[in-house]
Amino acid sequence: MNLFKRFLNPKPKAEQDQDVPENAERGKYMPEVKLPTDERFMMNFKNNGGKFLYCIDDTEIQEAFDNILLENDWYEKQCCCFDEKLKSKFNGFNLEFNKSASAEFFLSTCEFLVANDGSILISSNQIKERKLHDLPANFVILSSTSQLIDTIGEGLRGIKFKNRQQIPSNITTIKNFETQKEGDFMSYGSSTKNLYLLLLEDL
Repeated sequence: MNLFKRFLNPKPKAEQDQDVPENAERGKYMPEVKLPTDERFMMNFKNNGGKFLYCIDDTEIQEAFDNILLENDWYEKQCCCFDEKLKSKFNGFNLEFNKSASAEFFLSTCEFLVANDGSILISSNQIKERKLHDLPANFVILSSTSQLIDTIGEGLRGIKFKNRQQIPSNITTIKNFETQKEGDFMSYGSSTKNLYLLLLEDL
């Protein structure tokens, strides 16, 4: 994907300068340049305070997860997880898997990654009927590049399409990933999470 290739293989500055004509200016009434979906998501996600680890295969997923545990001293600690596949995937890290809100962190997948506001779209498929404030303050989310979408509306249609038999309940987004600043009324009432995103390249 554009963004990830640019991060991994940045162009030399001289080449970057050649891409942009000197004194290039956009007219006052020209439409804004729309960034690709992956770039918009990463920019908004990082602005929201999220931590992002890009992985090209399962080996890198395991290494990144190991680094998160090491950084936070979460070895041999409680991990809240409702997903049996994730428990099996990360069963070699000596974690105590349970469903407790007092666990050190919550491990989950998600429905979609929303580019327009850098949020994570989840549902009862991931959090059952729990509210965000009933889950641990630390989240580790496993997702893939094929789950990147532009808008929440697109995500809701995707959820409906994937779950034709029974549409999941408790659909919500997480988009506050760091301690909200005092007086930040735009975040009032939201549940702030310390969130790590393990993003697997699958396109």
